[in-house]
Amino acid sequence: MMGLDGKHIAVLLEELYEDPEFWYPYYRFQEAGAKVTTVAPKIKQYKSKHGYPATADIAASDVKAENFDAVIIPGGYSPDHMRRSRDLVAFLKEAFGQGKIIAAICHGPWMLASVGAAKGRKVTAFFSIKDDLVNAGAEFVDEEVVRDGKIITSRTPADLPAFCREIIDALGG
Repeated sequence: MMGLDGKHIAVLLEELYEDPEFWYPYYRFQEAGAKVTTVAPKIKQYKSKHGYPATADIAASDVKAENFDAVIIPGGYSPDHMRRSRDLVAFLKEAFGQGKIIAAICHGPWMLASVGAAKGRKVTAFFSIKDDLVNAGAEFVDEEVVRDGKIITSRTPADLPAFCREIIDALGG
């Protein structure tokens, strides 16, 4: 495996993120050589579902999608909070429009629905948001990882190894 030297990955952050879905990719992609930046509505600490804090590196209002190769959207309850941030939604919409790799796990695909990135795509997610994705125009399947063009989705923390392998492959690593 070549690695991700020179790649820049944004990991979105908001309150009540699912711990392993944030931290596993955060450290895995650093280990592979990528620069990983946490992007959130504001530069502050955010608590996970289990109370573990993570600090945003930069506010969504201060980032440009052109500076990133991929955007990762962890799940938990954080995507419901992410959707409320105009700046986070705008950043993701810009990244999608520029053809960046966008990877979402668990409830993360809610953000794909919010920016129109689910429409016409084959996706997976945590089963409880199936209806939301179907209503957003996606074809929902129950698989550990699904890659449709530059959109990569997975269901739960148990899918993280396949999810991260697929992202690394998509980035050419």
